[in-house]
Amino acid sequence: MTIHDEYNDIPRIQSKLRHNILQMPVETYQASGIVINGRRIKTFVFTTDVAIIRNCDADAVFAVYPFTPQQAISDAVIKASYIPVFCGVGGGTTHGIRTVGLAKDVESQGAMGVILNSPISNEILDLISQSVDIPVIITITHKDTDIAARLRAGASILNVAGGPGTPELVAHIRQSFPTVPIIATGGKTGEDIAKTIAAGANALTITPPSTQDLFKQMMHQYRQ
Repeated sequence: MTIHDEYNDIPRIQSKLRHNILQMPVETYQASGIVINGRRIKTFVFTTDVAIIRNCDADAVFAVYPFTPQQAISDAVIKASYIPVFCGVGGGTTHGIRTVGLAKDVESQGAMGVILNSPISNEILDLISQSVDIPVIITITHKDTDIAARLRAGASILNVAGGPGTPELVAHIRQSFPTVPIIATGGKTGEDIAKTIAAGANALTITPPSTQDLFKQMMHQYRQ
């Protein structure tokens, strides 16, 4: 049985109007997933767009954006979502004690986990891990990262973001850390996703098309 056969054999219930949701690539079903507080998560939708979040079949939200983290944004995303939300709390431009405070804030808002950018120091990582009771996810972008030091500082999950080299970076980490939970960027194609899972990723972040692109597709159909 192929992964597509397995996917198609699952019973599905849809409403009359919400049949056109954004679906995660079928290849993600091959992932083992990561069980967090009893919930297995295979796919994270990489967005803060609440329209996408409310109309996709991802298991969780990866709420990271290219601005300094703000409590108003995390609060809005968490309240709008009916799936778990993992919030970015800095580590690059935003760092130090502010990042610790942001981590505590998003935990109180209901986030299931916090995400830190790769430049964060091990000292601040350790402070965050001691300050919150939710998983701390650290982003890994280079092979020369001291993974053991990150884990000792309290990281519970690795988020591998190596661009086109993500499968190779995942495989490199797996050689020394066969059991550490790994989330990885899924890439642009089903083949990319399959390679990343085969390399050792447990879960995938999937970047969806923008609402503008989706609306363009809909308008094209309307014009036919």
